[in-house]
Amino acid sequence: MTEDEKFFAWLDGELGPAEAAEMEAKLAVDPRLARLAEQHRALGSRLKSAFDPIATAPVPNHLQAPLRPSEVIDFAATKRARSMPSLPQWAAMAATLAIGVLVGTFVPQRTAAPVEMQGGNLYAAAALDHALDTQLASAPVGRVRIGLTFRDHAGEICRSFTQSASSGLACRNGGRWLVRGLFAAPEGQASDYRMAAGMNPNLATLVDSTIAGGPFDAAAEKAARDEGWR
Repeated sequence: MTEDEKFFAWLDGELGPAEAAEMEAKLAVDPRLARLAEQHRALGSRLKSAFDPIATAPVPNHLQAPLRPSEVIDFAATKRARSMPSLPQWAAMAATLAIGVLVGTFVPQRTAAPVEMQGGNLYAAAALDHALDTQLASAPVGRVRIGLTFRDHAGEICRSFTQSASSGLACRNGGRWLVRGLFAAPEGQASDYRMAAGMNPNLATLVDSTIAGGPFDAAAEKAARDEGWR
């Protein structure tokens, strides 16, 4: 584990007592490291206050209806089969819908906008579409950064991404990239700022409810690109 990885693991409470004590001793004599820790904690607090109301909001009645069974259901088996979204997944969907309503707030209204609405769906456009089509996570270029590449439960390829004002998830749909979720970046967060917790927590929830199996490794990602993301 590198020093940076150890620092972030300490912030997330993942170090053992001995390593945690060692990191705390370093912060005590390194003002720069102490300031960085405080910045990460402040950012985490802003994220929590911004997204907790969405994640904890009651599930709308029209979304609860499919969850009201007419007979006793083995929820453990249902979860394993992933045939019915769980309540946390509904929360992720609700968060995606809520932010989708606000897309116009943080997507520039110009021809080079990274997304476009067609037929009631949001699709990647311009630089975002190009990055999803061509960029490998192992070889980042430009202002769009690709995160995970994987298949969803329908077998379509999905890719997470981060750009200057937002992050999100797009999945292949009819030869285009359908944006499944788009989340605004926290206020004051630069495009190259890496959070201690990594991925936006709402995006992480959406990825977890979408992914089937594991993410592609570098070789599988390159092969998928070369085959046109089929």
